Amino acid sequence: MKKFVLLFAAVVLSLSSIAWAAPKTVILATTTSTQDSGLLDVLVPQFEKESGLQVKTISVGSGQAMKMGEKGEADVLLVHSPEAEKKFMADDFGTTRRLVMHNDFIIVGPVTDPAGVKGANGSADALKRIAGSGALFASRGDNSGTHAKEKGLWKGAGINPEGQKWYQQTGLGMGQTLNVAAEKKGYTLTDRATFLALRKNLGLVILSEGDSRLLNIYHVIEINPIRWPKVNTTGGKLFADFMVSRKAQDIIGRFGVEKFGAPLFFPDAGKNPASLGL
Repeated sequence: MKKFVLLFAAVVLSLSSIAWAAPKTVILATTTSTQDSGLLDVLVPQFEKESGLQVKTISVGSGQAMKMGEKGEADVLLVHSPEAEKKFMADDFGTTRRLVMHNDFIIVGPVTDPAGVKGANGSADALKRIAGSGALFASRGDNSGTHAKEKGLWKGAGINPEGQKWYQQTGLGMGQTLNVAAEKKGYTLTDRATFLALRKNLGLVILSEGDSRLLNIYHVIEINPIRWPKVNTTGGKLFADFMVSRKAQDIIGRFGVEKFGAPLFFPDAGKNPASLGL
């Protein structure tokens, strides 16, 4: 009888230890745009309420977020750098990559528009005008999804801005880079959501938009537990599932409508990637 009691106590203690050790926090590595726009301030509390888990959000560029994923320092990613994401998956750092939403990039600058960007025929022409005028261009320079897009646009325009006096790399997030552009009366590339959320205090205006090359697409990626066994796989999957759920997609589709008259993001879960040009 005594042995049975001791054995029972040991089992209870073991189960208690397991329950205590079970991860209650999900580490989300995501882009500054999802944070700066305020979208996560709406989505994360809803997820925490439904799941009983807490989300630790680390807001960095997409490149840095994926580096965290490669090192097992995050449980789930919400990023917007498609080419880098494909390599991430090809290298087996992620198990699933699902389409969540999109918005677009825009080129913004001072109302005076010294480079004459407003009359440009597309993003390539806009960048050529900025380079030709020598007007300041603030680049994030942080290997984020926005920086990757910007580099691709410069390449498409046939311009290498590296080392040019008018080209300033901030190494900062989107909100801070917008502030630099505003303070120095320069131009920058930004996602529309962050700009609209912050424009009241910037004094910048949209000067180039609507180019098909400016599409900005977000995916949620679960980290591969085979590479990193200590990753909170269950929590990461729960968050990823939530992001593509009907409830989260409805929230995404409504976000910004009341304040700006139009959504800041467009829900895409379940869509054929080809419909977005992927």
